[in-house]
Amino acid sequence: MSEVALRTFTGTERAAVLMMLVGEEEAAAILQKLEPDEVRELGRAMYTVADVSEADVEGVLDDFVGRARERTGITFDPKPKIEAVMHRALGQEKAESVLARITPPEAACEIELLDWLDATDIAAMIEKEHPQVAALLIANLDPAIGAQVLELLPDAAQPEILHRIAKLGPITPEAVETLKTMIGNRAISASQSTQVKLGGTREAARILQGARKATEQRVMPKLFKLDKETAKQIEEAMFVFDNLLDMDDKNLGTLIRNVDGDILTRALKGVDEAARNRFLGCMSARAADGIRDEMEARGPMKLSEVLEAQKAMISVARSLAKDGTIMMGGGEDDYV
Repeated sequence: MSEVALRTFTGTERAAVLMMLVGEEEAAAILQKLEPDEVRELGRAMYTVADVSEADVEGVLDDFVGRARERTGITFDPKPKIEAVMHRALGQEKAESVLARITPPEAACEIELLDWLDATDIAAMIEKEHPQVAALLIANLDPAIGAQVLELLPDAAQPEILHRIAKLGPITPEAVETLKTMIGNRAISASQSTQVKLGGTREAARILQGARKATEQRVMPKLFKLDKETAKQIEEAMFVFDNLLDMDDKNLGTLIRNVDGDILTRALKGVDEAARNRFLGCMSARAADGIRDEMEARGPMKLSEVLEAQKAMISVARSLAKDGTIMMGGGEDDYV
């Protein structure tokens, strides 16, 4: 090990050097053990240590000096290896999401915003900006951070910003340049012509799910007045049929009694045996047998019919929850 370190590394950077030295399979196995925020932090560090010298490597981990000498350091383009490791560890969809947040601005056409800032600082930064600018920035944050930022903004602005997040599509380099001006040199150059896809109703739903229930209950009615169709899409993205299974037996039983038998039969055709037994277990044995017999008698059903019935059950559940007949969720603040 060198007596004089040429570079001072943080703990994360030390781990990143090791990750760049081991094989893709080993690196992927390590990433699978980490939390999402740890994967992002380590991924960023892997870019920062891509140009370390052999002496630096020796200063970090002398156990790996031999391996480092064979590879003459790791002064190569890190992008292919990092992408390969992320895809192997996380799968394509999750890997693309992580890579979109950690790849430096000079690589391809990704955006790297200051998602490590405190939510209070971000909210203060965009509070007086145009709602579209706020929507662009929040959509690029981790949904949990985005939810905190949304809650810190003025109540009157929240529905419009969430609406704009839901309606975001490809954004132009000029829009990205607006963000760059606001947060410094942490975004892509305005000269790039490739568009970047941000936002969407699913992203808006994830952000709202991360906010407190009181925020959802305040924002959604206003959003329905602003844009009923978009609000409906966000609401549907926030709650799926499987969420009904989160209810306790008493509330699930109440829901089943308020659902038409034909709808229940069609809805249960689309779930696995365990979920189906959970629903039927909240009914009388006679009624449950009747539903089973009806499902068997009907034979195969179109997926569209099943999904339509499941949406109808969700609609009934929301209606019952809003008037206080049932509670959805496991905690006192988890119902809608």
